[in-house]
Amino acid sequence: MTEADGSRGPRVIVVRHGPAEVRDPRRWSDDARRPLSRKGVLQTRRVAAGLARLVGPVACLASSPAARARRTAELLHDALERSPRPTYWEELDIGTLAGPIFSRLRGVARPGGTVVMVGHEPSLGEFVGLALTGDGVPFVRLTKGGAACLEFPRTVRPGAARLRWLLTRKLLASAAE
Repeated sequence: MTEADGSRGPRVIVVRHGPAEVRDPRRWSDDARRPLSRKGVLQTRRVAAGLARLVGPVACLASSPAARARRTAELLHDALERSPRPTYWEELDIGTLAGPIFSRLRGVARPGGTVVMVGHEPSLGEFVGLALTGDGVPFVRLTKGGAACLEFPRTVRPGAARLRWLLTRKLLASAAE
């Protein structure tokens, strides 16, 4: 499958959650409950608008169950064209390994379709490294609200992806203008 003949494999957009409140165990004894900050919500809305201009229709929107990722996914849902409601994957949760994400993706990624995943570092950087090289070395680091676009030739598997773009939160926000 090539872009020249109008067809392409599955596309996966990896998004790190937006800027969150400062870690404070007195307020959030469970870090998974820590939300986006007010400023983070505003910045993530701009990111979502920029992504909407770059991404087009989405077949699946998946998120970590952590509060800051869930809110990021909700903001993306509001901005993305024909986006389904977010689903929450344990594989994208805080501190998870990158490898199991592939099994979950294979169940939803289709040729020509786009999957958007919202999660955390360092897992997302490791996923991108594994997707590109077959090795879980995190050679990219997504900024908060940053994203990477990976395209797979036919099926989602380690070492098969091609990096289409890697953008910071500021660059994504500027794409909305």
